[in-house]
Amino acid sequence: MPEIKNTILVVDDAPEVIDLFAEALRPFFRVKFALDGFKALELAVNQPPDLILLDVMMPGMSGHEVCDRLKADLRTKEIPVIFITASNNLEEEQRGLELGAVDYIHKPVSLALVLQRVRIHLALRNQNLALETQVAERTRQLEATQLEIIRRLSMAGE
Repeated sequence: MPEIKNTILVVDDAPEVIDLFAEALRPFFRVKFALDGFKALELAVNQPPDLILLDVMMPGMSGHEVCDRLKADLRTKEIPVIFITASNNLEEEQRGLELGAVDYIHKPVSLALVLQRVRIHLALRNQNLALETQVAERTRQLEATQLEIIRRLSMAGE
Protein backbone atom coordinates (compact mmCIF):
# COMPACT_ATOMS: atom_id res chain seq x y z
CA MET A 1 0.00 0.00 0.00
CA PRO A 2 1.49 3.40 -0.95
CA GLU A 3 2.36 5.77 1.87
CA ILE A 4 -0.08 8.64 2.32
CA LYS A 5 1.79 11.91 2.08
CA ASN A 6 1.09 14.81 4.39
CA THR A 7 -0.27 17.97 2.79
CA ILE A 8 1.54 21.27 3.18
CA LEU A 9 -0.10 24.61 2.32
CA VAL A 10 2.43 27.26 1.31
CA VAL A 11 1.14 30.84 1.45
CA ASP A 12 3.26 33.61 -0.04
CA ASP A 13 2.53 36.54 -2.34
CA ALA A 14 5.81 35.99 -4.25
CA PRO A 15 5.52 33.30 -6.98
CA GLU A 16 9.30 32.76 -6.93
CA VAL A 17 9.14 31.81 -3.25
CA ILE A 18 6.31 29.38 -3.98
CA ASP A 19 8.39 27.84 -6.78
CA LEU A 20 11.34 27.47 -4.39
CA PHE A 21 9.20 25.72 -1.77
CA ALA A 22 7.56 23.53 -4.41
CA GLU A 23 10.94 22.24 -5.53
CA ALA A 24 11.98 21.40 -1.98
CA LEU A 25 8.73 19.95 -0.65
CA ARG A 26 7.07 18.09 -3.55
CA PRO A 27 9.32 15.02 -3.39
CA PHE A 28 8.11 14.37 0.16
CA PHE A 29 4.67 15.99 0.54
CA ARG A 30 1.52 16.96 -1.30
CA VAL A 31 1.88 20.71 -1.69
CA LYS A 32 -0.85 23.30 -2.18
CA PHE A 33 -0.28 26.99 -2.71
CA ALA A 34 -2.04 30.29 -2.11
CA LEU A 35 -0.86 33.73 -3.17
CA ASP A 36 -2.89 35.58 -0.54
CA GLY A 37 -4.51 35.16 2.84
CA PHE A 38 -8.06 34.94 1.54
CA LYS A 39 -7.25 31.96 -0.69
CA ALA A 40 -5.25 30.38 2.15
CA LEU A 41 -8.25 30.52 4.49
CA GLU A 42 -10.51 29.06 1.80
CA LEU A 43 -8.12 26.16 1.16
CA ALA A 44 -7.54 25.54 4.87
CA VAL A 45 -11.26 25.21 5.52
CA ASN A 46 -12.22 23.25 2.40
CA GLN A 47 -9.15 21.01 2.08
CA PRO A 48 -7.39 21.14 5.47
CA PRO A 49 -3.63 20.70 5.19
CA ASP A 50 -1.47 19.00 7.79
CA LEU A 51 0.76 22.09 8.14
CA ILE A 52 0.85 25.65 6.82
CA LEU A 53 3.94 27.65 5.83
CA LEU A 54 2.72 31.25 6.00
CA ASP A 55 4.40 34.47 4.89
CA VAL A 56 3.97 37.26 7.43
CA MET A 57 4.03 40.29 5.12
CA MET A 58 1.41 40.02 2.38
CA PRO A 59 -0.87 42.62 0.81
CA GLY A 60 -4.56 42.54 1.69
CA MET A 61 -4.34 40.30 4.73
CA SER A 62 -1.16 39.81 6.74
CA GLY A 63 0.04 36.41 7.82
CA HIS A 64 -0.72 37.37 11.41
CA GLU A 65 -4.35 38.05 10.51
CA VAL A 66 -4.56 34.75 8.61
CA CYS A 67 -3.13 32.87 11.59
CA ASP A 68 -5.52 34.63 13.97
CA ARG A 69 -8.49 33.59 11.81
CA LEU A 70 -7.21 30.02 11.48
CA LYS A 71 -6.84 29.66 15.24
CA ALA A 72 -10.31 31.15 15.86
CA ASP A 73 -11.99 28.55 13.61
CA LEU A 74 -12.67 25.12 15.15
CA ARG A 75 -12.10 23.48 11.76
CA THR A 76 -8.56 24.85 11.39
CA LYS A 77 -7.29 25.75 14.85
CA GLU A 78 -5.21 22.58 15.27
CA ILE A 79 -3.27 23.01 12.00
CA PRO A 80 0.36 23.91 12.82
CA VAL A 81 1.48 27.23 11.30
CA ILE A 82 5.11 28.07 10.61
CA PHE A 83 5.69 31.71 9.73
CA ILE A 84 8.13 32.62 6.98
CA THR A 85 9.41 36.18 7.21
CA ALA A 86 12.09 38.53 5.93
CA SER A 87 11.76 40.63 9.09
CA ASN A 88 14.00 40.32 12.11
CA ASN A 89 11.54 42.18 14.35
CA LEU A 90 11.35 40.28 17.64
CA GLU A 91 8.00 41.84 18.63
CA GLU A 92 6.51 40.63 15.34
CA GLU A 93 7.83 37.13 15.99
CA GLN A 94 6.51 37.14 19.56
CA ARG A 95 3.10 38.30 18.30
CA GLY A 96 2.99 35.45 15.79
CA LEU A 97 3.82 32.87 18.44
CA GLU A 98 1.16 34.35 20.74
CA LEU A 99 -1.35 33.99 17.89
CA GLY A 100 -0.60 30.28 17.80
CA ALA A 101 2.23 29.75 15.32
CA VAL A 102 4.56 26.87 16.19
CA ASP A 103 7.73 28.25 14.61
CA TYR A 104 9.38 31.01 12.58
CA ILE A 105 11.76 30.66 9.65
CA HIS A 106 13.61 33.74 8.44
CA LYS A 107 14.26 34.62 4.78
CA PRO A 108 16.43 33.98 2.94
CA VAL A 109 15.52 30.40 3.74
CA SER A 110 17.63 27.30 3.81
CA LEU A 111 15.52 24.65 2.08
CA ALA A 112 17.16 21.93 4.17
CA LEU A 113 16.13 23.83 7.32
CA VAL A 114 12.58 24.28 6.04
CA LEU A 115 12.31 20.59 5.23
CA GLN A 116 13.66 19.58 8.66
CA ARG A 117 11.34 21.93 10.56
CA VAL A 118 8.33 20.78 8.56
CA ARG A 119 9.19 17.16 9.37
CA ILE A 120 9.65 17.94 13.07
CA HIS A 121 6.33 19.76 13.39
CA LEU A 122 4.47 17.09 11.43
CA ALA A 123 5.95 14.43 13.70
CA LEU A 124 4.83 16.39 16.75
CA ARG A 125 1.35 16.81 15.28
CA ASN A 126 1.11 13.11 14.46
CA GLN A 127 2.26 12.19 17.98
CA ASN A 128 -0.39 14.49 19.48
CA LEU A 129 -3.09 12.95 17.28
CA ALA A 130 -2.00 9.44 18.31
CA LEU A 131 -2.05 10.42 21.99
CA GLU A 132 -5.52 11.96 21.64
CA THR A 133 -6.73 8.72 20.04
CA GLN A 134 -5.22 6.66 22.90
CA VAL A 135 -6.80 8.93 25.52
CA ALA A 136 -10.21 8.66 23.83
CA GLU A 137 -9.93 4.86 23.68
CA ARG A 138 -8.84 4.61 27.31
CA THR A 139 -11.69 6.90 28.35
CA ARG A 140 -14.14 4.69 26.47
CA GLN A 141 -12.71 1.61 28.22
CA LEU A 142 -13.00 3.25 31.65
CA GLU A 143 -16.60 4.25 31.00
CA ALA A 144 -17.43 0.69 29.91
CA THR A 145 -15.76 -0.66 33.07
CA GLN A 146 -17.71 1.78 35.24
CA LEU A 147 -20.98 0.72 33.64
CA GLU A 148 -20.13 -2.94 34.20
CA ILE A 149 -19.33 -2.27 37.88
CA ILE A 150 -22.64 -0.43 38.31
CA ARG A 151 -24.51 -3.32 36.61
CA ARG A 152 -22.85 -5.91 38.85
CA LEU A 153 -23.44 -3.87 42.01
CA SER A 154 -27.10 -3.47 41.14
CA MET A 155 -27.37 -7.24 40.56
CA ALA A 156 -25.66 -7.93 43.88
CA GLY A 157 -28.02 -5.52 45.61
CA GLU A 158 -31.05 -7.35 44.31
